[in-house]
Amino acid sequence: MKTKKQEDIIKAIIQLKKEKNAIILAHYYQIPIIQDIADFLGDSLALSQKAYQTKANIIVFSGVHFMAETAKILNQDKKVLLPDLGAGCSLADSCLPEDLKKFKRQYKNYIIISYINCSAEIKALSDVICTSGNAVKIVNSFPQDQPIIFVPDKNLGDYINKLTGRKMILWNGVCDVHEVIKAEKIIKLKKENPDAKVIAHPECKSIILELADYIGSTTGLLNYSINSQVKKFIVATETGIIHQMKKASPGKEFLTVPSDESCSCNDCSYMKMNTLEKLYLCLKNETPEIILSPSLIKRARKPILRMLQISA
Repeated sequence: MKTKKQEDIIKAIIQLKKEKNAIILAHYYQIPIIQDIADFLGDSLALSQKAYQTKANIIVFSGVHFMAETAKILNQDKKVLLPDLGAGCSLADSCLPEDLKKFKRQYKNYIIISYINCSAEIKALSDVICTSGNAVKIVNSFPQDQPIIFVPDKNLGDYINKLTGRKMILWNGVCDVHEVIKAEKIIKLKKENPDAKVIAHPECKSIILELADYIGSTTGLLNYSINSQVKKFIVATETGIIHQMKKASPGKEFLTVPSDESCSCNDCSYMKMNTLEKLYLCLKNETPEIILSPSLIKRARKPILRMLQISA
């Protein structure tokens, strides 16, 4: 139930969108009220595709910094806003441009495939970008004998190696949210709920994925929960997606995996930095704005477009 203040803010946002020809793109990990007012809701791949297609003059990206950067790279002439510039990403922070340059010098003739959870500078150093939803397709677009460096998520990279039979060199980065999910918590939940299916995001550690009945991207997890005849799920990913799972399947039960004894949730603090009030002020004042140099946009755009072409 929305408060009167929230309803007033939502009305103001809708009016501002019309006046400014703006679109709100939101990730599944955003708070429910933002998910509900977004013009388009999706995972990283779908949001990248939508950002590339939009005719809006202003893009308000309710997600984290690397996502808004991606939208800007694909829309150099549009204004791209992020409700809170502090909304970062542990994965993106784990891979710095100078470190990757040094790392690459150790491996001659290797190409770089970067998971989209990275900075614009890392994208500019990459040969192609991927998401969890298209990583297998991107990797398999290269010959089996092509040496590959995969950055920055070692868990996703390890999973893709196993699926494709590759031996990609993996950057030592992880998503803090998925890394803290513990196998013993899932085992306990499974014992208490033997009729539940375990579904997990490939950013989780391999021991978690071994326990999963289904592994997939955020959209993949959502679709699986919708199409499955099972009525109960143990969800090993960020809790934001459960809002959509419950909306799509109100008769089903979704159990989150606690990160410790004091918490019954598994939230990304960065994703939750965006609020309804910040979104309104962002659109009203047209700030904070994502600013990238034309040269960086040009270099980072090429590997993103390559991803979109392969994924088409």
